[in-house]
Amino acid sequence: MKNKKIPTNNEIRAKEVRVVAEEGEHFGVIPIEEALRIAKEKGLDLVQMTDNVTPPVCKIIDYGKYSYKEKKKKKKQDKEKKSQIKSIRLGFSISDHDMEIRVKSAEKFLNEGEAVRVILPLKGRQKALEDVGREKVKKFLEMIQGKREIKIEKDISKEPRGITVTFTKK
Repeated sequence: MKNKKIPTNNEIRAKEVRVVAEEGEHFGVIPIEEALRIAKEKGLDLVQMTDNVTPPVCKIIDYGKYSYKEKKKKKKQDKEKKSQIKSIRLGFSISDHDMEIRVKSAEKFLNEGEAVRVILPLKGRQKALEDVGREKVKKFLEMIQGKREIKIEKDISKEPRGITVTFTKK
């Protein structure tokens, strides 16, 4: 029943329904006509909450408010799903100015609520100079910490392709 329109009032096809009021009051299993009458008296809608149970469970609520809240909830869930880790690559011989530009990009990602992974790939002889690479990554972290509070999710570590660190905003 996720993508289909939820049956309301006269769209409900069951002869008997289990009715629950907005406040949580249980009416039990009653004929559909009586449930519709009770909903009309209260100035609300009879909304079918389940369709795979016999008799179906229906709630007496304001359908407009209900659908608005559901859309809002779905939008929030979709927004949370989109959150991902953004990657920033640093070169082994990156200049200070280029690093400042990368810091600005990282700040932008953090403002959007994304996690940031900094990658410094090591190739060939650079692998022997791992300490220099770690210092570059530490310098990057110091630059960004000077501008905003961050929380390191995954500390500086050496991986097969280089040095990485992952962080988010506090």
